[in-house]
Amino acid sequence: MKTTVVGGGSWGTALATVLAKKGPVHLWARSKEIVDGINQTHHNPVYQADIELPKNIQATTNLAESVSNSELVCIVVPSHAMREVLANMSPHLPCSIPIVSASKGIENETLMTMDDVLKACLPAERHIDLAYISGPSFARETLLEIPTAVTIAARDSDRCKLVQTVFSTPYFRTYATDDVVGVELGGALKNVIAIASGIVYGMGLGHNTRAALLTRGLAEITRLAVHMGANPLTLSGLAGMGDLVLTCTGDLSRNRTVGVKLGRGQSLADILAEMKQIAEGVRTTKSAYDLGLRENIEMPITTEVFRILYEDKPARTALMELMGRQLKRERS
Repeated sequence: MKTTVVGGGSWGTALATVLAKKGPVHLWARSKEIVDGINQTHHNPVYQADIELPKNIQATTNLAESVSNSELVCIVVPSHAMREVLANMSPHLPCSIPIVSASKGIENETLMTMDDVLKACLPAERHIDLAYISGPSFARETLLEIPTAVTIAARDSDRCKLVQTVFSTPYFRTYATDDVVGVELGGALKNVIAIASGIVYGMGLGHNTRAALLTRGLAEITRLAVHMGANPLTLSGLAGMGDLVLTCTGDLSRNRTVGVKLGRGQSLADILAEMKQIAEGVRTTKSAYDLGLRENIEMPITTEVFRILYEDKPARTALMELMGRQLKRERS
């Protein structure tokens, strides 16, 4: 199968190596440096540069060329770039091929998930082709072929089965679901809790605190997702709890790294200036906060992360206020 990955960052490069097990892959990237590096040395010179890539990955800066003859397209761009990429790509997409989104986020302006954005930007007849991939999967470990399990979500069962099969390899196991809403919201909102987890670590707090944070973070993610139509069991699976645990505890997590530095007193502006890659949770925090307000869903951890990021609230003050909230029943 001829496939295309749209996005030359760490995760796009990792998914290209997975798809390369099944046939030739075109990888589109904006950066000529990345394209030339992959084509000439079989290494991405910017992201995970020490790992050799399969020789059947061919990179290009020409988006139309990369997708025009593809049998499956996987989009792996930052959430805020999704609309622009779709506008440039959609006229060149072959008919009836799977369109898989591996991007996690919620638009700041519209509060739309990537599923909402794709459906808004693509013709109605293409909506049956849409699928989503999410779950606990650091790019570096995927590139190193360390055993990984993810979820494929699609509303059409045949399309879901096809995408599940294409992405399945001996080290990359795929599970299927029709709960697109749960997978999309779980994948986006866990990044907010990961920032909080990093803050806790950066402040020097203990395992008790982190365990409480992850558990109550999952509770508020589930509360919002179920309100938006998700199956609560999805949030206890790979795209919910699995991704949350990985992102909140793993040293490779960009969002956790932002939190650690915030917890140690560094400013958000300085942290973001140092980073080569995008921490989606910074933008998603604003979207999640606004979405919770719009839907009248209580999200106390998200609210405090928002105030730390966007209102310069001291992290220790935020923690004290979370611990001092009115006592409640756990499942209320």
